[in-house]
Amino acid sequence: MNVIDLRKTIKKNSKRILIALSAVIVLAMVWEIFGAPNAIIQPINYNHKLHIEKAKLTCVDCHLFVETMAAATIPNIEVCSDCHSGEPLSKSPEEVKLLKYIESGKRIPWKKIYSVPAHVYFSHRRHVTIGEIKCIQCHGNVQELTEPASHPLWLATMKNCIKCHKENKVTYDCLACHH
Repeated sequence: MNVIDLRKTIKKNSKRILIALSAVIVLAMVWEIFGAPNAIIQPINYNHKLHIEKAKLTCVDCHLFVETMAAATIPNIEVCSDCHSGEPLSKSPEEVKLLKYIESGKRIPWKKIYSVPAHVYFSHRRHVTIGEIKCIQCHGNVQELTEPASHPLWLATMKNCIKCHKENKVTYDCLACHH
């Protein structure tokens, strides 16, 4: 298609293009105001960036078993209380929420963002330690997050898993993941 034909097509479909563009803008505004559809809201507005930059923590400092077990674990009061107990370290209302959980001995009711179907075996140890896959590959640039992720960056679908296994030249034999 040459430039003249392209101009004619745009002119002919200008109303459709304008409607589609308007719809995209409206959806973006709704998303910005109300959040992502099905967004997961956590009980504490945890700031990864602050903990990584100021406290110099790494993923494995809080997600204790990511290198040694199938499940990475979501940190809870027993991990957080290593640094947070008694008086707040900051003026953050989120830290006050955390301290209330710690003082009461109640677990923080974190909501899972990532999950795999029950018939799939997924091991963080296999992927992180053996496969040497960095956290950022599946979880994104977490070190820049100033609030918890509200949805998974990467979905554990058959298509995505097979694609990654092929790209990394590892087995995609059914029995490797399905037991």
